[in-house]
Amino acid sequence: MNTAALSSPFHIRSMLAHELDMGIAWAAQEGWNPGLHDRDSFYAADPEGFLLAEWDGEPVGMISAVRYGSSFGFIGFYIVRPAFRGRGHGLALWQAGMARLAGRLVGLDGVVAQQANYCKSGFVLAYNNVRMQGVAHVKGAAHPDVVALDAVGIDPLLRYDALLFPAGREAFLRRWVRQTGSTALGLVRAGYLKGYGVVRPCQVGYKVGPLFADDALVAHDLLNALMHHVPRGEPVQLDMVANHTAARELAHTWQMAPVFETARMYTGAAPELDLSRQFGITSFELG
Repeated sequence: MNTAALSSPFHIRSMLAHELDMGIAWAAQEGWNPGLHDRDSFYAADPEGFLLAEWDGEPVGMISAVRYGSSFGFIGFYIVRPAFRGRGHGLALWQAGMARLAGRLVGLDGVVAQQANYCKSGFVLAYNNVRMQGVAHVKGAAHPDVVALDAVGIDPLLRYDALLFPAGREAFLRRWVRQTGSTALGLVRAGYLKGYGVVRPCQVGYKVGPLFADDALVAHDLLNALMHHVPRGEPVQLDMVANHTAARELAHTWQMAPVFETARMYTGAAPELDLSRQFGITSFELG
């Protein structure tokens, strides 16, 4: 994917799978704390959706413009390497990413300080997300209704996830719940999936995401079971809708405190989702 004539030293193209490791390393340098093994899950979501900018053959920045289904897209990984900022590369990446998602409802989790700039590109604030951080510890034994997500099966997982994400993401989910080093659990009662959660190792500590649950009690039981799979005392992060009272109370139960905030924005009306069940979002990079 080129944005200039072939004679230009600057161009933009889709990244290869192994190149996404470089982008994840850049995200780590920005302090975003990506997962240690996120690459394959992210790439599976949309193999053409990660765009790399190069200047005279040298990688200078990237953006993800991931397509979900036929009508939704998400912008993330918007990074220009510090030595190459101020040269227009970021604008070119932004334009390429948005062009790839033309005609779709587009979402992003942007730095709050950049909210005004995103508004100029047609984005509207839906709500803020906040990253909560604490240390791993458990609140008693894991609940017996919590089982390995593999035992639940993919169809119940996809049906539940469809309630809380704007479009199907089967290829992504199949890899996300089986990521190296991660634990994926579901809570099943009377034969029905009542929620699920994933915890994975990151550059620093661990992250829980998503944490989807019918109610606060289910969320508590899932989070407690996930904590059983994290070394005691390790940092744990959980990203959530900032004004979700029950989710904030859950985080406070584990003595988590806010460390980072984003603005969730869309190019149109926010998708109609049951946010009351969203105790933890999947990732700031892919929604």
